[in-house]
Amino acid sequence: MHGLETAIVSFLRDLVQTVGWLGVIVAMAIESVNIPLPSELTMPLAGWMLIRDRGLPASWVLVAALCGAVGNTIGSLVNYGIGVWGGRPLVERYGKWILVSRRDLERADRWFARWGDAIAFFSRLLPVVRTFISLPAGIARMNLARFTVYTFLGSFIWSGVLAYLGYVTGEHWEEIRSAMRPFDVPIVVLVLLLIALYVWHKIREHRAYVSESESA
Repeated sequence: MHGLETAIVSFLRDLVQTVGWLGVIVAMAIESVNIPLPSELTMPLAGWMLIRDRGLPASWVLVAALCGAVGNTIGSLVNYGIGVWGGRPLVERYGKWILVSRRDLERADRWFARWGDAIAFFSRLLPVVRTFISLPAGIARMNLARFTVYTFLGSFIWSGVLAYLGYVTGEHWEEIRSAMRPFDVPIVVLVLLLIALYVWHKIREHRAYVSESESA
């Protein structure tokens, strides 16, 4: 895992140094289409290499936040479009193979109908979840204008905070990441456990749904 992270950091460093702010937009867009290029690495690098290292004032963090938000919004709209035009039919036809039922789609519809705006905004402030929320938002056909606005605002805050941390810590941000690395394994174990519980629950739910359909 450390080797992969090192390779990602090297790629991001080269991208940011070569094309500057455009590289930040591209990297954040890539993250938002569920490709593992974490913003937790991209934005601190931007704060360090594109602001502090060039002797620019802290106010430039707002530029970093803007670029991060633009990239996130672009990638999220791609995911949203996949959810709108391909997500529901594909899930209805093949969902059982990935443990997603029609009942899940109906639940998502209700979920976004009631909490859609809040979910689109606050999910952007959460690691991992923030990159996956666009697809179910598209499947649930959340209002596109509101989705775009709230995605941008949430991403702006997230990107700005990370860029500021990179600006403050400078080249030492990698040392902070090293101090946090021992927590990676417990977090992965917890995520795997939650996935296992989710799979077990979905299998039981699917069997119950099939039984209800056969008895109807």
